[in-house]
Amino acid sequence: MSESIRNLMADVIAKNPTEPEFHQAVQEVAESLEIVLERHPEYRSFKILERIIEPERVIMFRVPWEDDQGKVQINRGFRIEMNSAIGPYKGGLRFHPSVNLGILKFLAFEQVFKNSLTTLPMGGGKGGSDFDPKGKSDSEVMRFCQSFMRELYRHIGANTDIPAGDIGVGGREIGFLFGQYKKIKNEFTGILTGKGLNWGGSLIRPEATGYGAVYFAAEMLSTKGESLEGKKCLVSGSGNVAQYTTEKILNLGGKVLTVSDSSGYIYDEAGIDSDKLAFVINLKNVRRGRIKEYQGKYPDAVYTQLDPNLEYNPLWNHKADCAFPSATQNEINLKDAENLLNNGVYVVSEGSNMPTTPEGVNLFVEKGILYGPGKAANAGGVAVSGLEMAQNSMRFNWTKDEVDNRLQIIMKAIHKTCIDTAEKYGTPGNYVNGANIGGFIKVADAMIDQGIV
Repeated sequence: MSESIRNLMADVIAKNPTEPEFHQAVQEVAESLEIVLERHPEYRSFKILERIIEPERVIMFRVPWEDDQGKVQINRGFRIEMNSAIGPYKGGLRFHPSVNLGILKFLAFEQVFKNSLTTLPMGGGKGGSDFDPKGKSDSEVMRFCQSFMRELYRHIGANTDIPAGDIGVGGREIGFLFGQYKKIKNEFTGILTGKGLNWGGSLIRPEATGYGAVYFAAEMLSTKGESLEGKKCLVSGSGNVAQYTTEKILNLGGKVLTVSDSSGYIYDEAGIDSDKLAFVINLKNVRRGRIKEYQGKYPDAVYTQLDPNLEYNPLWNHKADCAFPSATQNEINLKDAENLLNNGVYVVSEGSNMPTTPEGVNLFVEKGILYGPGKAANAGGVAVSGLEMAQNSMRFNWTKDEVDNRLQIIMKAIHKTCIDTAEKYGTPGNYVNGANIGGFIKVADAMIDQGIV
């Protein structure tokens, strides 16, 4: 790390204490950009990176709501409007007890580069609350969402900021949020994506992040003359991203061995086929149960309970070819990365945001495996959100095949940007540098064009 980057990071840490995820995201990008800043001194003189690091707007508010017992509960709500140089702010809402300012800033910062890579005109943002929808009734979730939107509506709009879903925010939550916005504003506009198909949603939107991560893996494999046919795959998570990652792997001839949730994971040596996947989807989306119930249905599978005292995640310690982390940030540490490599994994395509620690990333890059970082590999979700926005503007819906085809084209374009940019800046095959630099340059040039604002 150069002295200038060390000084930058010291300043970031001093200004943003107790936000380690944000520090981690900034440092990864900053290290990739050293060569760019040397070649393009105008980026330094305009302090483009420093300006991207600083959010354009941070909104924090209280969310009071009443539970089913009539007791008043209070949560915090957030919206980070990070950068709007190439389009209105775009990024998900996350409802989870772990949500805090630092995590949302890291996600918003990543979103700026991810959205830039999609080729669509979208800026970066992120938001959410420390509210936990697990264990809550539909009525409680509705009352929370309505209270949340009674503040958020002031800050969003179809040409300003268009939130979507994320962890804890699915179709149910988007519906409640949209309904309250419509009532308050007395207008029907595309101010949220991930909507129901009957009222402005897009086909393929629920599937897009998972499908995109698999399409990106397929593109990486194609550089070696290979495909996903016959590949053994490890998938973490069992929510939306993991479900559709599994589905697309099966469609392309691969074999999925694992799924997980916060309580533990399932290893199914026979493979999670379409019938087993349907059980998982019903379990998590309808019954909202725990993944350990899979073993009760399929007793040949092995369930391993999460052990917080372990220094590694045993899910990543099985023989396989490909890994698709699809749960949460920093779920693969250095030991996990070593276990993956020792077990034959040579393709990692990140469905979740920043799931690999810096030490793990460095090992993957050093060993030269096919490693697709989240801001590139999981950009399919926001890409189809952008396509949903386009359809809303036209008051017209594309078919499933049309949307899926556009998603594949976008993922191919992102892959090409990563490959070409990494080559141009002297690090061929380094998808981390390719994604960071490729996403940065488009935003940086737009910021210079628009002046010091």
